[in-house]
Amino acid sequence: MPDLRELLSGQAPEVAPGLLGWRLSHTTSEGTVSVVLTEVEAYQGGDDPASHAFRGLTPRTRVMFGAAGHLYVYRSYGIHWCANVVTGEEGCASAVLLRAGRVVEGHDLAHHRRGERASERSWARGPGCLGQALGLSAAQDGADLLRGGSLVLTPGAAPAPELVDRGPRVGVSRAADVPWRFWVRDDPTVSSYRRSSRAAG
Repeated sequence: MPDLRELLSGQAPEVAPGLLGWRLSHTTSEGTVSVVLTEVEAYQGGDDPASHAFRGLTPRTRVMFGAAGHLYVYRSYGIHWCANVVTGEEGCASAVLLRAGRVVEGHDLAHHRRGERASERSWARGPGCLGQALGLSAAQDGADLLRGGSLVLTPGAAPAPELVDRGPRVGVSRAADVPWRFWVRDDPTVSSYRRSSRAAG
């Protein structure tokens, strides 16, 4: 059995494509929802102007500077909770944003959380939708994904290398052309690419 924390201790751009096919599960009093990851984005801390940690350690980004295998949760636009798997060595603030996935357990609960109008392909399509389907909030910020608690990240069946595509990240205004978004080609749960209107070029 590989040491999962060691597997996650590489830099985000190296770790990110390997997370495709992994499974993230969250158990609450409502039940368990599990998602198999189909789309991710890498963020590289102080070397990456698009990263929350580019300007250094803050109360918000503290978790990103910690050990690999923890969850960094932040609120986007004051509405959505988005989740990142912390990677790299302690102090480097490397993390992978979980952009999309396929719900494989807890279908009824995920559907309820996302609303009756949401189609199954859209339950965890986009980072905010993924967070909502899993029932994430600030309470999960800093959770250790590798200790068997209510949030668990486990390896799954990796897609064939020829089915993994890469390209620029979605919606970032700086380092907008860095190809650190990875996704499973032709998977219907993968979100649409949108370039930020504030991005240069």
